[in-house]
Amino acid sequence: MGQVSVRVNGYVYNVGCQDGEEGHLHAMAHEIEKRVERIRTLGGSTTEGRTLLLAALLMADEIHDLTAQRMPSGAAETIAEADRIVAENKRARSRLLLAVERAEGLADLLEHG
Repeated sequence: MGQVSVRVNGYVYNVGCQDGEEGHLHAMAHEIEKRVERIRTLGGSTTEGRTLLLAALLMADEIHDLTAQRMPSGAAETIAEADRIVAENKRARSRLLLAVERAEGLADLLEHG
């Protein structure tokens, strides 16, 4: 298992990772540091925790926007409709299986009376 030291907001953090993932971890830390720098340029003094929270919120906002861009308009409604149809089909299948069991029971009763 790899061990990487990354610097974010002036602090060094030792973080474990899978062997070979060290470069990726450094790249992720660099992305966080870029958001921290954006927050610093906005001014105002803030605590370490708040700075990292704001950086995380910036990244979450970016992820949200990217996710929204990837999903075509109307896709959420289509997915919800598909989920509704799947649930309806499951209920119908359960009712049909129950009807089949009843019919088989009646057929058995008529045969063996």
